[in-house]
Amino acid sequence: MHHQFVPTQYYRALGPYEPVLRLKSGDTLTTTTVDAAGGDEHGVTVTPRGNPQTGPFHVEGAEPGDTLVVRLDQIRPNRPTGWARSVVAPNVVDPTYVKQLPETPLAEWAINHDDGTATLIAPTSTIGRLTIPLEPMLGCFGVAPFRQQAIFTATSGEHGGNMDYRGFVAGTTVYFPVFEPGALFFLGDGHAAQGDGEIAGTGIEISMSVTVTLSVLKTKTIGWPRGENQDFIFTVGNARPLDQCLQHATTEMLRWLEQDYGLDAVGANLLLSQCVRYDLGNMFDPAYTMVCKLPKSVLPARKH
Repeated sequence: MHHQFVPTQYYRALGPYEPVLRLKSGDTLTTTTVDAAGGDEHGVTVTPRGNPQTGPFHVEGAEPGDTLVVRLDQIRPNRPTGWARSVVAPNVVDPTYVKQLPETPLAEWAINHDDGTATLIAPTSTIGRLTIPLEPMLGCFGVAPFRQQAIFTATSGEHGGNMDYRGFVAGTTVYFPVFEPGALFFLGDGHAAQGDGEIAGTGIEISMSVTVTLSVLKTKTIGWPRGENQDFIFTVGNARPLDQCLQHATTEMLRWLEQDYGLDAVGANLLLSQCVRYDLGNMFDPAYTMVCKLPKSVLPARKH
């Protein structure tokens, strides 16, 4: 079944809240999200800032120990302008360079839906008329965390959250561990485009129209978010410092190779050590994000 949902309230934490809609496994959902500051498709602030989330959505049959499958079918900016910070964060440059970072207003970007580009409107600089391709993605989404926690949308963990990975685009399938009955799925924080790491603390922040398909893998237990697209499988670690989130992502990938691809421990390690690719997700917020990837071309046939 395909559901159309118009949100009237938003949450700034992922937690065990009353669901706004109940779906069956395999249902498709089309809805909208506001931007990180609470702005809707008309540019009107409808909720306080802080990555407000649409949801939660209850998926029938999902129980702790299962896996929620989220297929990102469509992610489309739904207004003509977006905004972004102009300067990189102090934690991504040498401490001695921090004082040289400029103070500038927020950047404004014009969104051209016809040719799929974003063009810098302001502020002005020697860079001139900067135009980049649109790469719409979700910065913050996931499920209710374990132990009935409500975790602020600024950060991330095993449940997902503010991962800001530019690979979360349409055509990608994402897997989340289920900690609460119904999984309680949230989504928001759309970016029209973003560089690796979200090193300025924003992408091009904008409201979105989003379509996802949600389904349940029964008795399939995973530890951290996983995903796949046409070319890669990947695992996501969220933590701080950066080496810890790399450890989470790498460990989850080794488990996936052994559990689903029939490799023994030696085989999984041999394959990963020579073929792994790493992507940087969030490098700005309380928890960092690292993505561990493997090309599908090197994988044996999946067993499950």
